[in-house]
Amino acid sequence: MTEKLFWQDPYQSSLDTRLTRIEADRVQLQQTIFYAQSGGQESDAGSIAGRKVVLAQKCGQEIEYTLEDVSGLAVGDPVRVEIDAQRRYALMRLHFAAELVLELVCRLQPGIEKIGAHIAADKARIDFIHAQNISPLFAAIETEVARIVAAGLPIRSEFSDRQGERRYWQIEGVAQVPCGGTHLRNSAEVGALHLKRKNIGQGKERIEITLSPALPPG
Repeated sequence: MTEKLFWQDPYQSSLDTRLTRIEADRVQLQQTIFYAQSGGQESDAGSIAGRKVVLAQKCGQEIEYTLEDVSGLAVGDPVRVEIDAQRRYALMRLHFAAELVLELVCRLQPGIEKIGAHIAADKARIDFIHAQNISPLFAAIETEVARIVAAGLPIRSEFSDRQGERRYWQIEGVAQVPCGGTHLRNSAEVGALHLKRKNIGQGKERIEITLSPALPPG
């Protein structure tokens, strides 16, 4: 099974590894830093052996990468994996911002039902079953997120079940939440958060999340 190094160091943007499987235009790797879409978080963008990855897909606990061209490649070949570091960092910031917003919504509205989420590089969204306008919650959410960000709190990300590849993130004194995505090291990296409400149907509310620009860590 591919060793998933994006959990060990989510800031790593290049890797030298080997091909372990080729089938049609799909390949598997010995190790990978290339995250495949999961839990609403979009896949990374980048290349393997200089070939663009057009699809990164989870297959059970394995990850398959569809390349634009596999000609000349063979199982066992050394290859370089490169991801768009700026996109990865944007996804991590928005992912963690969305996790904080979801945690706070659930505290403010016990029993509320999340029905969807999507994390892109420019915006995140979370959808809920909720009969009322959800925007009255925004002031309390924004205030608490700003407090957590300003505190610069360490974010711990670990396995709860290594064999089952179940993971969680934790900020001491704030929350511990199951999640297998890629996470920031520190809450300060989230930066300034902006919320927008959309009604997406009767009894359904959407929170859209954007962040002020930030430079990747040096």
